[in-house]
Amino acid sequence: MKIAFAAATDVGKHREHNEDNFLVDRRLNLFVVADGMGGHAAGEVASRVAVHRMREVLKANEDLLAAYREKRAERREILSVMEHAVQEGCGEIYSAAQKDEAKRGMGTTLSALLLAGERGFIAHVGDSRIYLARQGNVHRLTEDHSLVNELIKRGRLKAEEAETAPFKNAVTRAVGVYESVEVDTFDFDALPGDEFVLCTDGLAGYLKDHEIPALMATRKDGEGGDELDPAARAFIALANERGGKDNITAVVVRLAAEGDEAAAAGKPAPADDVTLKLETLKGIPLLRHLTYTELMRVLNVCEAREYGPGGRMIAEGDAGDELFMIIDGQVQVTKAGTVITYLGRGGHFGEMALVDRAVRSASVAAEQRTSVLVLRREKFYDIVRNESALSVKLLWSFVQVLTERLRWTSEELGAARGGGGERTDLAETLSEEDLVPLGSTDGKRDIVS
Repeated sequence: MKIAFAAATDVGKHREHNEDNFLVDRRLNLFVVADGMGGHAAGEVASRVAVHRMREVLKANEDLLAAYREKRAERREILSVMEHAVQEGCGEIYSAAQKDEAKRGMGTTLSALLLAGERGFIAHVGDSRIYLARQGNVHRLTEDHSLVNELIKRGRLKAEEAETAPFKNAVTRAVGVYESVEVDTFDFDALPGDEFVLCTDGLAGYLKDHEIPALMATRKDGEGGDELDPAARAFIALANERGGKDNITAVVVRLAAEGDEAAAAGKPAPADDVTLKLETLKGIPLLRHLTYTELMRVLNVCEAREYGPGGRMIAEGDAGDELFMIIDGQVQVTKAGTVITYLGRGGHFGEMALVDRAVRSASVAAEQRTSVLVLRREKFYDIVRNESALSVKLLWSFVQVLTERLRWTSEELGAARGGGGERTDLAETLSEEDLVPLGSTDGKRDIVS
């Protein structure tokens, strides 16, 4: 995809020196912003070392980037190189500070975006940010490593109180303060028409998410086209107009909008396809509390499959370890040869297989050509182990799903034993023995597990 970009930085209205740094490498499609701390000749040094070390490490791994574009390398290898680049910068900054007492304690934030093939890769430390504007919506792809954000997450500070908090500039992670640092890494589908804003907190502190699309559309007076220099300057001007209390840096990136190739081939546009998958994930009760970025993390570990008419997805009595989520098409669910129900787009089945090894309680086959996303138990556990905030949401949702099913089962049993009340079509196909609560020990399962 054709990539347009521009960058701008400004000292702001209250600082004497600019400790921000940015880097754009056309060859690597690498974009980096960093906000140094530690005072003049310290923060400025830290941010400069961090951005240049990032480029040097990636440049030394150009063969790996080429291999990835040719599908000869894995996404995790690119993420590993990006994390290594941050750690290299961290060690170099820390070492320099130990040799010069005047620079002791210096450090920097760092947010880097690498575009390779049809994916974006992010490495992030601190409270600089990367935003994604996609199909009229804006999503923050990074999480602030700041004291304010930690207090908000723990319920000890309200979001509206953050601006006036006396410690609002305190970060909980920085590159170079210690010999190593925990780095957030993340990859995602980079789609035609996507727009990105990388910025330091001198801009992020003033910027509202909904303002980004209009600012990205800024043009020179009387001119059209896709030149982004006016957009970059517009972000700087906005921060200065609203106070300019810190150094301000903005790097803006746009991926060329797609042509008519997908439509001519009778296929959904890549952006529409990814949007459909994410909307399907959001509709799954297990995933309903996840943010857009968290949904993209789940999508990354899902496998896309297609089944023709009659294609068997799961068989009653077989062991299974996969959750199926229907993107398009329709499936038939049967138990003991009896049709139980039909599920279409947004339907899902098999989630209990993510947490236990009981056999499948029903069979599922495609009624027509059907596309599904499949999440395996192994990948689900990887998320739970490695993504603490995300895992809490997933496990809490699981508790809610189980509670809802237990309540439904109890109501159905009460209606059956009391001889009154309406029973659903699903319940009418079952005996009382089939409808045992999910917590029982006799090995029975819910009907579509």
